[in-house]
Amino acid sequence: MRLVLLTLGFVMSMAFVPVTHAGTQATNQAFDYDQALATSQAAIGNRLAAHRFTDVDGKALGLDQFRGKPLVLSMVYTSCYQICPMTTRHLSKVVEKARTALGDDSFSVAVVGFDSAIDTPDAMRYFANKQGIYGKNWQLLSADPLTVTALSRDLGFLYYPSSNGFDHLIQATIIDADGTVYRQVYGQVFDTPLLVDPLIELVLGRAPPEQPLLDSLVNRIKLFCTTYDPARDGYYYDYSLFVGMFIGATIIGFAGTVVVRGFRHSRRSN
Repeated sequence: MRLVLLTLGFVMSMAFVPVTHAGTQATNQAFDYDQALATSQAAIGNRLAAHRFTDVDGKALGLDQFRGKPLVLSMVYTSCYQICPMTTRHLSKVVEKARTALGDDSFSVAVVGFDSAIDTPDAMRYFANKQGIYGKNWQLLSADPLTVTALSRDLGFLYYPSSNGFDHLIQATIIDADGTVYRQVYGQVFDTPLLVDPLIELVLGRAPPEQPLLDSLVNRIKLFCTTYDPARDGYYYDYSLFVGMFIGATIIGFAGTVVVRGFRHSRRSN
């Protein structure tokens, strides 16, 4: 297993970790880190096609069925014994923090196996059980080679067989409610806000046309007040600014009333 870590100085210090997995045939094509990263970033703004998958229960599922709310999508290789499991477990921790802040049903999570010959529904179920994500409202998906190739192209996800397995970026993609790539998050372990902040923007920052005005206003307030606490690596609602504004407005209103009454009393006296 070969792991190379490249620290980048852009996009909120995102981690870039190309990785080699164990398990498939060799190839002479070299993995170009810069090209992979550029391709991944260029995919932002792509609208994903309605690709078809099979879930762990053998049921067909289309990517268009995730429309209507944001989606976090990760591509893995289930025969990997170290990197993909570690990455998925960390992603699970951050997803739980996001759900705590936004609600359990505020966004979807899907993991797609990109080695079609091995990543069958049974293999995806086994992988989910091993990483502790089975039954946590994650979709574990398998697909045929053509679908994997097409999805990878939409996501800007490059992977190449090597003598020891696959070289590829470790990448989680955030997709908006319309099926458009919104943000890429890189690395085995990444800072919580890199994933959660874009989800907050998508969940709270955009009001669906059918959403009542009051609900939209509440979401805007939550968006404004949701604060990240690095000490406990979690999010909370900080309404202190609004409380301060209310107190300040009350004081100004009271002072204004006193001034007006004094002015009127002075005029009556004159």
